[in-house]
Amino acid sequence: MSLTRKKSVEGLLKQAADGEKGLKRTLDSKSLIALGIGAIIGAGLFVRTAAASAEAAGPGVTLSFIFAAIGCAFAGLCYAEFAAMIPIAGSAYTSAYCTMGEMTAWTIGWALILEYALGAATVSIAWSEYLNKLLGGAIPYEWCHSTLQISPEGVHGIFNAPALLVLLLLSLLLIKGTEESAKANSLIVIVKLSIVILFIGLGWQFINPANHSPYLIPEGTIGHEDFFKHGWGGVLRGAGIVFFAFIGFDAVSTAAQEAKKPERDMPIGIMGSLAVCTVLYILFAHVLTGIANYTEFKTAGKEASVAYAITKYMPGYEWLATLVTVAILAGFSSVILVMLLGQSRVFFSMANDGLLPKVFSELHPKFRTPYKSNAILFIFVGLIAVLLPGDITGDLTSIGTLFAFVIVSVGIWIMRVKSPNTPRPFKTPLVPLVPILAVIICSAMIIGLDHVTQIVAFIWMLIGLCVYFAYGRSHSKLS
Repeated sequence: MSLTRKKSVEGLLKQAADGEKGLKRTLDSKSLIALGIGAIIGAGLFVRTAAASAEAAGPGVTLSFIFAAIGCAFAGLCYAEFAAMIPIAGSAYTSAYCTMGEMTAWTIGWALILEYALGAATVSIAWSEYLNKLLGGAIPYEWCHSTLQISPEGVHGIFNAPALLVLLLLSLLLIKGTEESAKANSLIVIVKLSIVILFIGLGWQFINPANHSPYLIPEGTIGHEDFFKHGWGGVLRGAGIVFFAFIGFDAVSTAAQEAKKPERDMPIGIMGSLAVCTVLYILFAHVLTGIANYTEFKTAGKEASVAYAITKYMPGYEWLATLVTVAILAGFSSVILVMLLGQSRVFFSMANDGLLPKVFSELHPKFRTPYKSNAILFIFVGLIAVLLPGDITGDLTSIGTLFAFVIVSVGIWIMRVKSPNTPRPFKTPLVPLVPILAVIICSAMIIGLDHVTQIVAFIWMLIGLCVYFAYGRSHSKLS
């Protein structure tokens, strides 16, 4: 049946070996770890931490990070096997195409738009918030917020101009080349890590133990009556919210076709970036919720929460708030960069397979980057960023990512059963236990997200199926 037709592993490996026609192999393991950290540490840490704490988990947001990290570790091991075995751009989409067939591959490719495109939009919105904070609120509210947002003073947003600006600049950098983008990202990562460690070190002495008691939001707390807004249910929903903070490590797998030695570099890049960031996340969340009470992140500290906590509760360190804001702006830039790179590489693979128009796979004659795809992506992501608020796009990004993780984890199990003799430079341990645990944990986080996000994601997937049957199925190269 055409819906389950698959690409052969042999064909994919042959495509990966064709260096003259494909993407340039310029990335080593260090570049890939930096790429992962660049995507991971950003809005998820500086924005979603406070949001998850205020909405559901309270100080227990540290437990949310641990729960999310465990699910990511299991899924990351599955990603590492696929990325090392089949070093082709496209991440989970490519993996699904050779294990579960074209229909599933299309579904996951469409879901990845929620992850990368909406992820880039979400972070660009956060970038705009922190820029305005740095400028002392110089940008009028209506020009840095979406039409769906209203200020406490009743001012309606028009569109988010700063978000559009940063998307344009980074899209132009990506068109210039992956190697140049990776170098810029590596410099930003060094700055970003330094500031995160500085905040943890200096902020530890300002932790108020009372802010960590009770550690979980008690049942019956006003505004937290829902099961997923207090106690362990709140920790689970918090994990779904902060899960946005972990999506960078799988973005590494989209660059598999640009890795110098993918069989070695991809597992190191994926698991290395995940390990570094998990430790920093837990420490950061502990310090942030210790400095300021989680209830404050609902109102006064909702936007630019880290700078708010420093300014109000760390006297004498106002300079750190400014420094953190500058570092966050740089950090957000690297996240957007990797998200846009990941999305353009998924489109590149889908267009090569005929499921999307050829324009998405056309390479620049000099830079050998999918420049037309980057240009179209800028328009699409830009529209989302200027018209929608960050809380809507952030949760949709999480659910799209979690769905991708589930598919990849199932795919590893299927490949082990159906193609046991395929060479595997890196093997996921304890199969099928690890894939099963990844599926269970990621599915639990999907269930923990709010119903509106689930419904919107379902509608998005239905739209994707319509596009597939109207265009992709008949234009597929396997047709």
